[in-house]
Amino acid sequence: MQNKFEKMINGFYIDPQIFTTKFVKACDACICSGECCYYGVYTDKKEYEKIISMKDRIIKSMDDSQLKDPSAWFEEPETDPDFESGIAVGTEVYNGKCVFLDKQGFCTLQKMAIEDGEFKWKYKPLYCILFPLVIFEGALTVDDEHIDRMHYCSVNKNQTVTIFEHSRDEIRYLLGEKGFEELIQYREEYLNSIKEEKIAIQK
Repeated sequence: MQNKFEKMINGFYIDPQIFTTKFVKACDACICSGECCYYGVYTDKKEYEKIISMKDRIIKSMDDSQLKDPSAWFEEPETDPDFESGIAVGTEVYNGKCVFLDKQGFCTLQKMAIEDGEFKWKYKPLYCILFPLVIFEGALTVDDEHIDRMHYCSVNKNQTVTIFEHSRDEIRYLLGEKGFEELIQYREEYLNSIKEEKIAIQK
């Protein structure tokens, strides 16, 4: 693991870039139509199996812009140590977007959970939940490559808060309450160290 990620919480190294990199204040599919999902997303093998097991229910929540053939929803599995099972399965792109993205820019998996009175992320892949964060080489870091492809989210004038501030709920979901509290403390220590460095340079 790269040395620059010096802090580990709940098995993940923490890239301090998440405390300083700017992003939009909040996601709004009405503005961007779910652009972050246009290129397809990744699921863990276990998430893929769960989705396929619910294919009939998922199809009921799809609209006429979506592909309703489950055999065409996913790419071939590939090895990826950053996924829990060690295997990642990408979603296919149909009509210029992830097969699970409806014509309004909403995720069918999240929409379905809400329709059924479940927690909104119950069926949603972790990869999707975390964006604009990503787990890469064991570290929770900024998904720079993906962000750079966005039109709305990558425009500097729209980036008014840090990714940490934008993604507090998502990070808490990943790390748990105790892990999140530990992250808050690390953030304070890191930001204070930056201030001290600037003061030292100015002297």
